[in-house]
Amino acid sequence: MTPDEILRALYDETLVGNGPRVLELTHEALGQDMEPQSLLFDALIPSLEEVGARFERGDFFVPEMLIAGKAMAGAMEVLRPLLADTGVETIGKFLMGTVKGDVHDIGKNLVNIMLEGAGFEVIDLGVQVAPEKFVAAIEEHQPDIVGMSAFLTTTMPMFKANINALEKAGLRTAVIVMVGGAPVTQEYADAVGADGYAADASATVKRAKDLLHQRRSMVPA
Repeated sequence: MTPDEILRALYDETLVGNGPRVLELTHEALGQDMEPQSLLFDALIPSLEEVGARFERGDFFVPEMLIAGKAMAGAMEVLRPLLADTGVETIGKFLMGTVKGDVHDIGKNLVNIMLEGAGFEVIDLGVQVAPEKFVAAIEEHQPDIVGMSAFLTTTMPMFKANINALEKAGLRTAVIVMVGGAPVTQEYADAVGADGYAADASATVKRAKDLLHQRRSMVPA
């Protein structure tokens, strides 16, 4: 296959979530000395962006997003160390966790894949993340954005507890706080004092980029 054919196939196979084929094409491309950045920016990211667009139009649903995301994640496992070696700039650092009392992570994991595909460095704290763990992780990693996920209505109050903990630690103004999850609404996000909310993985990427751009445009050069 020519490099152009490989990029086209990578795009197509990621779109349909054919993980084994995506991995095969990734290795074939690297075997031909193709640049890791090219695979990422000319095939994988555009494909995942198309997945997001189809989801928004109602042509794709969560299962299709998940399998496409998993297919890309397989390629990223191979490409990540190579991209680090080439010094590819990330657009920002995103710290993510499901709140204390909640063990749901499918949505969170999908968001992580989409964010990583969009150029964010993602630090995933997993599930059952207590306020003090969020605080310690922010101090350690100094992220641009902190994402908090809740799937249960009973765990949604943890958003406020986490934000209070950030305020108490003097970290609230240092980070953008985004919240999300099945029962969460924009109104609830506003009520707990979050900076942003998104209803799905695709919207999260767009909102994160917008919030980061707003934050950086306010900082004097």
